[in-house]
Amino acid sequence: MSAPETALEAEPRMPAMNFFERYLTVWVALCIITGIILGQLLPTPFQAIGRWEIAQVNLPVGVLIWVMIIPMLVKIDFGALGQVRQYWRGIGVTLFVNWAVKPFSMALLGWLFIRHLFASSLPGDQLDSYIAGLILLAAAPCTAMVFVWSRLTGGDPYFTLSQVALNDAVMIFAFAPIVGLLLGISSITVPWATLLMSVGLYIVIPVILAQWWRHALLSQGREAFEATMIRIGPWSTSALLATLVLLFAFQGEAIFEQPLIIAMLAVPILIQVFFNAGLAYWLNRLVGEEHKIACPSALIGASNFFELAVAAAISLFGFNSGAALATVVGVLIEVPAMLLVVRAVNGSRAWYDETPAA
Repeated sequence: MSAPETALEAEPRMPAMNFFERYLTVWVALCIITGIILGQLLPTPFQAIGRWEIAQVNLPVGVLIWVMIIPMLVKIDFGALGQVRQYWRGIGVTLFVNWAVKPFSMALLGWLFIRHLFASSLPGDQLDSYIAGLILLAAAPCTAMVFVWSRLTGGDPYFTLSQVALNDAVMIFAFAPIVGLLLGISSITVPWATLLMSVGLYIVIPVILAQWWRHALLSQGREAFEATMIRIGPWSTSALLATLVLLFAFQGEAIFEQPLIIAMLAVPILIQVFFNAGLAYWLNRLVGEEHKIACPSALIGASNFFELAVAAAISLFGFNSGAALATVVGVLIEVPAMLLVVRAVNGSRAWYDETPAA
């Protein structure tokens, strides 16, 4: 990183939750309703959209996903990787929970709930696809929203920035192998060519473009950077909501036939949110990290980069797949679930600051 850019990054800024983010659950619910209605009223146009593909990538959705992901990645300073050494214990907990626990625990929860406890109430031909969607969701750690959650808990902004940068760097190399491994363990055929193409399209290329754009903006000064961030801020949410309308236009019939599908898919997602948050929070206390480090470490382990998960699910299994629906359920419950985690870590600070028993 150049010296001018380093100076500009001296004070990481922790954004407040904007209007769209605060009511994301409401917007997602409205998109579900809108998509289902439009899919029933106008099936032919949506089927035509579904056929606009090149190499199994739907072009309209591909464009929307880039609009979702790139503005988020512009905010990430990979120069913060140099600060990782200062927070090695908290970083160690974050990496352990995000990459050694979270995807594998979700695969286990998917197997337990989808293939066994709820199997008789779900479409039999979609069980594997639902599990695949849950795995994709868990294998993509949060990128943008973790800054919001960290701010709400008084988390250290430098640690938050460094752990996000490190997780994004790890994700470039680890996402495909972990997803492929867990899909294989779950007896799901792994479309390796499509999986690797998804990593290239929705991780590698967006990261390169976003970092080039970031550098260009910062070279013009902090004010130019901040003004652009404000201007493009609504892009991600708007593109996400448009994608959800398309998804539910295809999923409408399945939802009408099985109205409890969303609730059943939410169960393993909620369990993994609270389990991973609690585990990271406790492990940080165990290794002696401060509360302001434990909070963002717990929050990134609990939340998901759902935009990437949605993109990968659509690429790998299609619009009308159970995998796509499962990742969308993650979007639906993200905000209320994470606000509960925020409340829990804020309310337990007195316990956290007590000296752990020997």
